[in-house]
Amino acid sequence: MRSLTRLLAAALSALALVAGTFAGPATASAASTAAVPVASGMHWTPRPEQYAGTATTRDLAIPMSDGVVLRGDLVLPADADGHPAPGPFPVVVTITAYNKTVIAGGFGSTLAGAPPAYLVKRGYAQLTVDARGTGSSEGQWCAFCTREDQDGAEVMTWAHEQPWSNGDTAMTGASYMGIAQIFAAAGRPAGLKAIFPQVPGADVYRDIVASGGQLDVGFMPAWLGLVTFTSLIPPAVAATDPQSGFVALASHLLAAATFTAPLLLEAAAGADPAYDGPFYAQRSSINVIDKVDVPTFLISGEYDLFQRGTPLLFERLRKRGVPAKLIIGPWDHLQGSSGAQVGDAGYGSLAELQLRWFDHYVKGMPDPELDGDIPPLTYYEQGTGHWRTSDAWVGSDRKALTFKLSGGTLLSGGTLTTGTAAPGSSTILPIPVSGLCTRSTNQWTAGVMNLFPFPNPCLTDNRLNDLTGVVFDTAPMTAPVRFQGPINARLYASVLGLVGDGMLSVSVEDVAPDGTVSRLTGGWQVISFRDLDQARSRYLDGALIQPYHPFTQASRHNLTGTAPIDVEVFPTGASIEPGHRLRLAIQAYDVPHLLPNLTLALGGLSAITVHTGGLTPSSLTVPAVTP
Repeated sequence: MRSLTRLLAAALSALALVAGTFAGPATASAASTAAVPVASGMHWTPRPEQYAGTATTRDLAIPMSDGVVLRGDLVLPADADGHPAPGPFPVVVTITAYNKTVIAGGFGSTLAGAPPAYLVKRGYAQLTVDARGTGSSEGQWCAFCTREDQDGAEVMTWAHEQPWSNGDTAMTGASYMGIAQIFAAAGRPAGLKAIFPQVPGADVYRDIVASGGQLDVGFMPAWLGLVTFTSLIPPAVAATDPQSGFVALASHLLAAATFTAPLLLEAAAGADPAYDGPFYAQRSSINVIDKVDVPTFLISGEYDLFQRGTPLLFERLRKRGVPAKLIIGPWDHLQGSSGAQVGDAGYGSLAELQLRWFDHYVKGMPDPELDGDIPPLTYYEQGTGHWRTSDAWVGSDRKALTFKLSGGTLLSGGTLTTGTAAPGSSTILPIPVSGLCTRSTNQWTAGVMNLFPFPNPCLTDNRLNDLTGVVFDTAPMTAPVRFQGPINARLYASVLGLVGDGMLSVSVEDVAPDGTVSRLTGGWQVISFRDLDQARSRYLDGALIQPYHPFTQASRHNLTGTAPIDVEVFPTGASIEPGHRLRLAIQAYDVPHLLPNLTLALGGLSAITVHTGGLTPSSLTVPAVTP
């Protein structure tokens, strides 16, 4: 069995590498600056283990209201000989689409966060459940459809009612498992006291599926393949319940043919899945977050797949007074999922944070110093390597700071200034390798490039990629310029091509005195999707910092003449230090992250001209942190 587990883990890793096929040799940690923790002293220490061991029961049957049976593995506290303790215990639940048997067998350190044994040995039960249509569970997988979301609340209710449960429950897990927590909590099941989602998405269309309107081909096909592959492994329950195992496998095969494959093909063809609408609204946890009322501790990454979305969940919870905390680190998706570096923020390891959160909100243990020890928001500041804190996402200490694009020559760009901008124009050619040698490639393949054990200059220096477009730089800073939150690039553009379309791919960068270019964050916008929904956009001091585009078929129209294009640049925290320059780099592609579907393909051949100064005031607006 152990060799089979190793084989499955290797197969999963190989499948994940599909997303990085075009990345080339690479990697090094994306964060090259040593982190300085924010905490100088804590008023809490983790309590010791209460139990010497754990005992596991595999493939418990969990009946759903429609007759489908899900399966879960239960881990209980035990003595040194493996005899289960009598209980009952509060129950921590994880719902996964990646096959609980494979995760328990060795792939969990990458996908599932802290080892369950840490909490179990301190008096919690752990229940890990295969989502509908995956692993050993029956049914057809549908990726957070209405029925699957209902399953989450029903699983929590079932756990609340079991004899080994004391009735109080919590949830953990990363990525898919983090999103599942939001949907389950929105169902308000009896007994649920707290959740701890790592790197969950909020608005799946804008966060990941089609950021800016083009399709994410770096991650989405590989992710759909990963779920499908792990769901087609013969269910472990077949050894004890052959009939249930057969029903599960048959339904998994049907879902692959009727849901996964058609979804990919229709999106690539430019059919309904290529546009935002009810399909994605149903699967976006931001649309149910206002129903979540349990304390929520979130983990996010500045190079994560859900870099944009996780903070929005935190913000909505805080606005309603729900106890919520957020740590944003210099992590890609796999790093944020594992949580191995969460301790760098200075509050303890991931397992220790979960223990503290659940001991207080699930077990009811007094912890009067919790809010004093851990501020609402803690984020890593690129450029200094410091961890900073805030009371809010886009808090009252933020002021809009606008840099104007100035001048520009044919293929090279110009400058950024807070003064008067000179008229000019710069043309971006459609070079379909733009993005290849950048941190973007690592980010949008979930962190695959960082898995290689040798240095990769593409992760630490963006200057080669900048040659494939145009750049606009400030003068060297004489004092630090700090900013944190969402960013907007307003680019007045015209198009030379077969159709009035194309994509603006922008990077906000830090240029060091020695010429090294650090990519801080990025944003993308298909020109024909430029319509702006002002009511859902975010403004600071009257300046736009987070545009909201509808991305519907009705909102799409090609460009004639010159018009402003607002490019949502995903949020980050950074400081441009004295002697460094702030750079805005603009290209027409970001591969292997994004590619146009068939209806947008002709736009990929266009040359795009960005106009500056005068009647075309292109600009970059950041939420500057003020003293």
